[in-house]
Amino acid sequence: MPTRYPIADLTKTTPSTIAGRPSKVRTEDFASPATPDASFRTFLDSLPNILAGADLRAVVEAIVAAKRAGKPVLVSMGAHVIKCGLSPVLIDLMERGVIDALALNGAGSVHDVEIALFGITSEDVNEALQSGDFGMAKEPCDFLNESAAGAAEQGKGLGEALGERLLESTGPNLHLSVLAAGARLGIPVTVHVAVGTDINHMHPSASGAAIGEATFTDFRVFAAAVSRVGDGGVILNLGSAVVLPVIIEKALAVARNLGHPVERFTGVNFDFIRHYRSTLNPVVRSKVLGGDGYQLVGHHEILIPLLAHAVVARLGARES
Repeated sequence: MPTRYPIADLTKTTPSTIAGRPSKVRTEDFASPATPDASFRTFLDSLPNILAGADLRAVVEAIVAAKRAGKPVLVSMGAHVIKCGLSPVLIDLMERGVIDALALNGAGSVHDVEIALFGITSEDVNEALQSGDFGMAKEPCDFLNESAAGAAEQGKGLGEALGERLLESTGPNLHLSVLAAGARLGIPVTVHVAVGTDINHMHPSASGAAIGEATFTDFRVFAAAVSRVGDGGVILNLGSAVVLPVIIEKALAVARNLGHPVERFTGVNFDFIRHYRSTLNPVVRSKVLGGDGYQLVGHHEILIPLLAHAVVARLGARES
């Protein structure tokens, strides 16, 4: 017994040709198979020019185009990037003149200082919470708090003061410090603190007034850097889900309110998963302001070296 409901008459459809149909995937965009002893450039060229493969290429080209046009590349990043052992990659990009300014959250400064001075970081929180010892290591926290006090007194940003004080220290791993590299190279490395989120805030040496003053100076330093990113610059957010994305947003607002035509830049977010704030800033905001925005999802310890190697391969010799 046939259905009692109306049915579409497919004999009356109008077929078209596949040759005239817009298609998003073509064979020329496919990946190439692996070959023994292939160079990095060969590997990069072998990636499919589809989805994330195409986006990675676009981000690399945006960074390369920015550097060749004399436009800034700004990086904001969460602390996990340092904990993953990626400081050498970022410092190399700073030395090559690829990164023009770098913003950390407070935890990033903690890990950077601990690595520079003591060669270890990232305590076992579960165990230390039970004993009451979490975050109570005196030496790194006093260094951070004393640097904040000095920064506030001298009118410097927290990142600048930390970097300069690290260079004056006898730390055995200064070559692995992003903060020290910024001070050495004259590249602003700013630290954006949410008071109460970092272990040094729990110590008797902490001054909320000094920390607030120093990190507020760094916000203004970062806003000045953002004011120069229009017409071809790049903002990369690496693994900060909330704090640095909203710093980017407010820095953009300040820059535009002061009359800087910050538009037509590329905004990129790298993280394990997509988050609301880091999708907005800088990815969506860059598109709203006439530029391009990209999201690349994956592990920092793989994606960031991949990006760095691709940029260096495209740029060739050191830019600086």
